[in-house]
Amino acid sequence: MRAFVQDGYGSAEVLRPVQVDAPAPADDQILVRVKAISLNARDWHALRGDPYLARSMFGWRRPTFPVRGSDFAGVVDTVGSAVTEYQPGDEVFGDLRDSDGGFAEYVSVPQSAVQPRPANLTFEQAATLPLAGGTAVKGLRDVAPVRPGQRVLVNGASGGVGTFAVQLAKAYGAEVTGVCSARNADLVASLGADHVIDYRKADFTTAGRRYDIVLDLVANRPLRALRRVVEPDGTLVLSGGGTARPGRPYLVGPMGLVIAGQTLGRIGRQRVLLLQTGRDPAMLASLRKLAEEKTIVPVIDRAFGFDEIPEAMRYLMVEHARAKVVVSVSPGG
Repeated sequence: MRAFVQDGYGSAEVLRPVQVDAPAPADDQILVRVKAISLNARDWHALRGDPYLARSMFGWRRPTFPVRGSDFAGVVDTVGSAVTEYQPGDEVFGDLRDSDGGFAEYVSVPQSAVQPRPANLTFEQAATLPLAGGTAVKGLRDVAPVRPGQRVLVNGASGGVGTFAVQLAKAYGAEVTGVCSARNADLVASLGADHVIDYRKADFTTAGRRYDIVLDLVANRPLRALRRVVEPDGTLVLSGGGTARPGRPYLVGPMGLVIAGQTLGRIGRQRVLLLQTGRDPAMLASLRKLAEEKTIVPVIDRAFGFDEIPEAMRYLMVEHARAKVVVSVSPGG
């Protein structure tokens, strides 16, 4: 099978195609023929080893797992002897965040790492759900549950997580404000945002308006400024973020804001919470249900071919892609 690997840290050009044997599924695993891959900022940070502090997770000198990619959708090819929930031919989407490995034509995963593909979604749409959709659900359903009538601001509303977050906040009955660039304002409004702020023309942290929940997905404002727009009894949810830059990686980068927020925790009644996510079988089931009910509808900016994965990675972070960037996979080209 074809796969893209990275032997060291760097830009998208360090990814190289190789021919390797398809992984053999263990007794409790399934082998999936990948039909679509969704790219995430996490993939870019792992590719660059950026910030340096994150290399404690990715590997200090070189990546522990040389194949990037965690979000995928495809067709079950074979199943291990202990697998009871799936059979060859089943269409699934899944999450590989425990080990990565999604930039390949086949992946071998535990049956708990997948869910049936929602019938109303394409493979490309289904592949966008695990990380981005799961982060939005975790933030606005679990960490800071949205209640009807609350005012919610999403900083980074046109990004992969942001497009899901706007839809969820609106579905939960909130008055939603999205922060993005002017070119993405119509998209964010079409997803349900009641107000859209162009961050190039206005600083939402100095506008004098407060919100019950602020979901920060960008990390481009200091903690003190973010807290200023949160109601005294409101909640600020931090989810890392950060954008690509040329040259050497950051030492700490956007993680500095997260660390500061985690240290602060609670000031009076105001809460500052860190949004941490990981592979969660229950979350995959929730995402499937939300998609089938059309509570969330994936938005795809651009689709690339498998051989274009390096270009897709570059487009994701350097060209300021909006919503989701996906890769369509067809075995053998």
